[in-house]
Amino acid sequence: MKETLAKPKKIRSNEQRYSTVSVHIVTYNSADDIKECIDHVLRQSYSVRSIVIVDNNSTDQTTDRVRQHPAYRENKVKIQLIENESNTGFAPAHNQAIQATTTDYVLVLNPDVSLEPDYIRYLVEFMDHHSEVGSAAGMLRLKADPSLIDSTGLTMNKTYRAFDRGAGESADKWTSSNEVFGVSGAAAMYSRKMIDDISIDGQFFDSDFFAYKEDVDVAWRAQVFGWKSFYIAEAVALHERGWKKDNRKSIPLFIRQVSYINRYKMIYKNESIGKLLKNLIFFLPFELASNFYFLWKERDVLSAWKSLYKCRSELKAKRRYIQTARKTSPKS
Repeated sequence: MKETLAKPKKIRSNEQRYSTVSVHIVTYNSADDIKECIDHVLRQSYSVRSIVIVDNNSTDQTTDRVRQHPAYRENKVKIQLIENESNTGFAPAHNQAIQATTTDYVLVLNPDVSLEPDYIRYLVEFMDHHSEVGSAAGMLRLKADPSLIDSTGLTMNKTYRAFDRGAGESADKWTSSNEVFGVSGAAAMYSRKMIDDISIDGQFFDSDFFAYKEDVDVAWRAQVFGWKSFYIAEAVALHERGWKKDNRKSIPLFIRQVSYINRYKMIYKNESIGKLLKNLIFFLPFELASNFYFLWKERDVLSAWKSLYKCRSELKAKRRYIQTARKTSPKS
């Protein structure tokens, strides 16, 4: 049973604000979205200390749009632009941003997300009053149809498949705040205390993941270390969502490979032997069926196993570190 807490109280504009927040955005050819994303951050009722934008060698006008933004030119808020010479991936780029800041909280934000004005305030207020909560996110709705949910947190089943909770359902069904397995990295608030506690060799997100499922991996690791994660219904944001899960043919091969193999990496690192054996009756049939599908329909995806083999030593070291620190079992 997921724990449910009372709704966060209404926040008065004259309340003292103690906790500091930085917003971290990783861009790659995000010219169409970045200005609107920055605008919505600047409209927050809870002021942020800085916005850190890490650009992964965009070939469009992304960095120009950042420099042309009035807030950047007039120095109204500290906007730090870090330009990488190559596309390092979502996870490594966000690690760069995290290392560039020291704020109490970090909001990891996708450039295609638009925040409602009180999004940050609701999350900070809740986390300030619940020190055991290391991550939180609000109600992410679809930009194309705001009456529908994009994500109300992450959930994982006994086959170790992670899903965005409530995706495609009516937003009216998700008006209660409660504990979740983890939160979507599209608009996730993380406490610095949790970041420092669960990072491995200075990495919060696993840089071996490049992109996709890195938020699930962090959520799982945080659970192992004893941290809680919450969905806060009052905090609302709109998410564009880059690709549709029901149209796999439109997804580049590299992305399908990364998404496929990252699941195995996080299972190996985070799951206990006892829990894996307990779930084997669910896990094994799914593995046989899914890998038969890949052999039949998408054989090129299976070449991703080479990347796991190359980083096997690092994976073993990470597993030892995580399992030594195990304090709780992840909730399904």
